Amino acid sequence: AMNGLSISELCCLFCCPPCPSRIAAKLAFLPPQPTYVFVPDSEAGGASVGGGGSVRGAGGITGTTARWKLQLTERAEFQYSQRELDNVEVFVTRSSRGNRIGCMYVRCSPGARFTVLFSHGNAVDLGQMSSFYFGLGTRINCNIFSYDYSGYGVSTGKPSEKNLYSDIDAAWHALRTRYGVSPENIILYGQSIGTVPTVDLASRYECAAAVLHSPLTSGMRVAFPDTKNTYCFDAFPNIEKVSKITSPVLIIHGTEDEVIDFSHGLALFERCPKAVEPLWVEGAGHNDIELYSQYLERLRRFVTQELVNRRN
Repeated sequence: AMNGLSISELCCLFCCPPCPSRIAAKLAFLPPQPTYVFVPDSEAGGASVGGGGSVRGAGGITGTTARWKLQLTERAEFQYSQRELDNVEVFVTRSSRGNRIGCMYVRCSPGARFTVLFSHGNAVDLGQMSSFYFGLGTRINCNIFSYDYSGYGVSTGKPSEKNLYSDIDAAWHALRTRYGVSPENIILYGQSIGTVPTVDLASRYECAAAVLHSPLTSGMRVAFPDTKNTYCFDAFPNIEKVSKITSPVLIIHGTEDEVIDFSHGLALFERCPKAVEPLWVEGAGHNDIELYSQYLERLRRFVTQELVNRRN
């Protein structure tokens, strides 16, 4: 037994979150109340796709595509104008596990070489992330493609580890086919729990690069920091997959991370043969790295210099 827990109790902890332990609760999926819906982009009517609840204060703010437009609630806290939202395309695709996955393409930078396939953190959805995507894409001169995990936003099904892997596969496939973006121009970016599907995909496909922002080594190691080995029932085993990534990997971690300890970023860096110079943000926690000036500086250098000058 480890930390006084039997194997069966440990299995239960990962198969049936949330569990009472405060530490293990960090691993439970926490989809927020949806902050957006997709409404039909024609006067022809038809039901909208999305969570319940009224869409208050959206003020007719919409991003258009042929079929759907994005409608945000006040909770999305979107800080940009109608003009920016006109550069958002939203649509629904289906995963191999049968779930409907909401996707968002943010055209920040016409003519940009790279598109970032962004896998967001645990307690947010596309509506809440949309402002951040505009800010990030504009500043690092990339377009941003993102999706909601099963059970988040307009995506159907329940969040689970297996669904995470099929969710990002569906997003990758949609980005490749619908927008014709080739793998050497796709940067996979994962934040927190989003590093799990990102590492999985990057270990299977060659792409321009992978960015791992506040990554975890594995579920067991978050819940029980003394864990040395990977158990068959462990969840999210990034530490076992990261060595298979053939693209350049940029790891970013705050030294004072209170959710996923800084040691996780260090361990992944050591295990990753393709790691570039990492960014350890002195004093940053789990949710505030973006507020430090080094964050954008390091990303900009990675995208505009290191990736562009890379010899294939």
